[in-house]
Amino acid sequence: MENKPHKIKVAQVITRMDWGGSPDIVRILCQQIDPDLFDNRLIMGNSTHLTMETKRFLHNLNTKVFSIYQLQRNINPFKDLIALIRLYRCFRREKFDIVHTHTAKAGALGRIAARLAGVPKVVHTSHGHNFYGYFGPIGSKIIIFVEKILTAMTDKITALTELERRDFITYKVSPQKKIMVFNSGVEFEKLRNIEIDPVNVRASLSVDEDEILISMIGRLEEVKGPEHLIEAAQIVLKKNAKVRFLFVGDGALRQSLETRCNQMGINDKVIFTGWRADVPQILSVIDILVLPSINEAVGRILLEAGALGIPVVATYVGGVPEIIKDHETGILVPPESPDEIADAVMTLINDPQQRKRMGETAKVWVDDKFSAGRMVSKITGLYNDLLKQ
Repeated sequence: MENKPHKIKVAQVITRMDWGGSPDIVRILCQQIDPDLFDNRLIMGNSTHLTMETKRFLHNLNTKVFSIYQLQRNINPFKDLIALIRLYRCFRREKFDIVHTHTAKAGALGRIAARLAGVPKVVHTSHGHNFYGYFGPIGSKIIIFVEKILTAMTDKITALTELERRDFITYKVSPQKKIMVFNSGVEFEKLRNIEIDPVNVRASLSVDEDEILISMIGRLEEVKGPEHLIEAAQIVLKKNAKVRFLFVGDGALRQSLETRCNQMGINDKVIFTGWRADVPQILSVIDILVLPSINEAVGRILLEAGALGIPVVATYVGGVPEIIKDHETGILVPPESPDEIADAVMTLINDPQQRKRMGETAKVWVDDKFSAGRMVSKITGLYNDLLKQ
């Protein structure tokens, strides 16, 4: 009787599986990496805003999911210590060959616990630009110092963009040989094959068929810049009343944004949906996507919009210029600039042919570079290379 080859046991560790780019990447890695060669497990913190796709994924993964309630985004010394201990115990018990951490908190606690537990290889993907733009000058220096220590515990850093890779090197967080780039991958065919009734979806959002629907999809937090789109919305609505603005997501700024809309007299033209599990269905019926971020690693929603042929207006920050080809697949504008956001949106509103042309170009562009299969192949190669070493 032939002995079966040893499966490489991998732990994907993430703070939350709520709606967003990093949970989608983790889900795809767990689902598509060859199960005959790899035994993928998921370790995650408390998650409350799950997409329908993620709910199905977690149900199917079943016994290979480890939940650590104390693993959360916010800093809490007591819960963080418990999460660290539970991660350490899990790594010791399961004897993983590779621990791959994702996002900041899971990346910090997961890498420390992995090294204490003697895990052979540790990989980290940050999914964001934390070295500037989030925490102020002093906070950023602390983050950089901590990340240098954590990187010393890491065998490989994987960045989602060339800009992110350069930041790790420029800020002397990682030597060049320790960091590699893999492009964020999207399941384009699955996204395009979703069956929807556009009329019903729009009706459920209280949007008329003949209205131009402009949407921001993401967290309503300062770093995402939603207040700048609100200011731009007022400018646009003065020029064209047959427009509706849709904010899909939630966050600390939601109440103040709604108050601002009331003050500006545009509350009947701006819709806040909160978190939605049917984001792909909503994305399929919008005309223009806007990403007004002040800082952004990738903006995975830009890839999904491109896959569906939706033109975008986005800010020239972070890794966004590596996703959006200016005036080819969308229009790039400076951050914190409502006037320029409004001008770009009006350009697309007034030129349906340009919207269509940009959408078609975006489809070709993302298909060529940002497929899920390409991402999985690159990560699988990394895992094999690390274990050969």
